[in-house]
Parts: sequence; C-alpha cells; structure tokens
Amino acid sequence: MKAIIYRDNGGPDVLQLVDRDVPAPGPGEVRVRVAASGVNPTDWKTRSGATNPMSFPEVTPHLDGAGVIDDVGEGVDRSRVGQRVWLFMATAGRPTGTAAEFTVVPAGQAVPLPDEAGFDVGASLGVPALTAHRALTVAEDGPRRLRPGALDGKVVLAAGGAGAVGHAVIQLARWAGATVISTISSPEKARLATAAGAHHVVNYREGDPAAEIRKLAPDGVDIVAEVALGANLALDMAVLRTRGTISTYANDGGRPVELDVMQNMRLNTRFQFLVLYTVGPEALTSAAEDVAAAVRDGALPVGEEHGLPLVRFPLDRTADAHLAVENGAVGKVLVDVTP
Repeated sequence: MKAIIYRDNGGPDVLQLVDRDVPAPGPGEVRVRVAASGVNPTDWKTRSGATNPMSFPEVTPHLDGAGVIDDVGEGVDRSRVGQRVWLFMATAGRPTGTAAEFTVVPAGQAVPLPDEAGFDVGASLGVPALTAHRALTVAEDGPRRLRPGALDGKVVLAAGGAGAVGHAVIQLARWAGATVISTISSPEKARLATAAGAHHVVNYREGDPAAEIRKLAPDGVDIVAEVALGANLALDMAVLRTRGTISTYANDGGRPVELDVMQNMRLNTRFQFLVLYTVGPEALTSAAEDVAAAVRDGALPVGEEHGLPLVRFPLDRTADAHLAVENGAVGKVLVDVTP
C-alpha cells in the first residue's frame, strides 16, 4: 500500500510517500481502506516537534479520516466488514494514522457513517467535531450530552466561526437548540459562519462588538467556544453572563493571557481548557456517539455552501496539505487517499 511517513521532526519536506505492507488488525481492531484523510493543526504541530518529540521511529500522520472497514480482528463482529466509517484519534499513542491507503484502529474509533453522508463529511469530523462537543458540554449548569433541545434557551458564542472547530461549534450548538452568535473578521467569513447556521455574526474588528453582542444577548452569553483566548478575553468577559463558561481549545496568535481575578470572581466564571489527547475515554465516547447522532440527522454537512470550504490534495501532495493548514487555509483541508 501507499503511505505517507516521516522519521524525523521538521517541516513538510520530512513527509515521504512510500510503499508499506498492508497492516493486519489485532484483537479488538478494525482495518479501514481510507478514502479521505483530514488534516488538523495538531497533525502538523506533532510532525514539526512543536508539541512533542518523536515517539516512534516512523510515523504515518493524521488523526482523522473516513473509509470502509475491510477486515476485523479477534473479538470484533465480522458483520462490520464493508461498513462505511469515520475515524478519530488514529495516531493517539500509535504510529499509524490515516495518511495511508489502509490503517488499523481500535474498533470503537471507527464510527458508522450513514450512506447519505459522504467521506468528505466523515473525514471532517474527528478533532473539530469532538472538540466542539467538549466545548459545549462543560458548563456547570449545562448538559453533559448533546441532542436536539439540550441547549434550548442557551446562547453560544463561537469565536472564529469560519474555522473548522468554530464551524462544528455552530452546527452542533444549532442542532442542540442554542442561539448561536459567531465573531468573524471579514464579510467572507461572515458569509461562511451564516451558512454554517449562526443566527448572528459580529465583526470583532469593527465598531463596538461587545455592545453588539449584548444587544443580541442582553443577559449575556452562556458558553464561549474560544480559539484565541489571549486576543479575545476582554471581549469574552464583556459579554459573559454570571456563571458563564469560556471553553478554550486554542490560543491563536499566542498572546499572553492576563486574568482580572476580581472580575472573574464576581462573575463566577468557569474556564475550561481542553485538548482531546487527555480528555479521557468517557468524554471521547460520549462525544463520538452524539456527533454520530448529529450526522444521522444531517446536522454536520460540509462544503462551501454549508460554511466549510474543502481544500483537497492527493496523497502524494500531503506535504502541500500540511503547508496549507500551517498557513491558515480557510475551511477543511482533506487528503484524497483512494477513490
């Protein structure tokens, strides 16, 4: 089979297209013929060594993907052979991800994908959708699981709604019944956030965004899903309701975070920092189940008409796909692996 590998940390040029033996699934595992592989910022950061040094002599990257199960290991129901699935956390503690024609994952990390959902949808789930789910389920007085109606009466602020996680926040929050506001930086990104399902968009670079959000949510925002905490904290605090939650999954721009302790004490602010690697198996399983339900309901479509443009590369141009993500490509970057 064809696979992308790297043996040293570094830039995109460390990625190589090679031939490897087709892997065999072990007990409790499934083998998937990969159709599409999703590229996330964590993939290039891991490859570069920015987050951790090499853990294995050779790595095939990418946490997310979609395809068809073609073999199963001991203990897995053989009726799953032929099942269309989406994959998550493929390289968590393992050296082989989805940037290959075949990959092996624990059976629970291969989630059934409805026939009406394309492989592009499946490969776009994983990190963005599971992160969005976690961001929406950590409020003290909010739900731990998502379903239609779970967020009725809540106001969610999706920072950076044109990004992959922001897009998933908008879609999942809307599916669960929340009023969704998204902050954006341009008319084009406003169009994308609206297409994703945001009820309101606010350009944080113009006018008084805090006053505009307060007009839309006079009692304040219940949950902020935050991508750039250092840059946006002042705005978040200006619009957060008492006992509101700021769920932060990134700090784009790297600006230092300075907290006004008394202001946060008065608001009883809850800060939830999150990353999927250490969120724990129970949270991952619950998130995957809820995301799967949203997919079945048709709530997580992708493509420019749904607010998430797809930027596609063939397998032999995986390095270009990584570079696109590093350079902040708007939308979701996918690698097309097999037809």
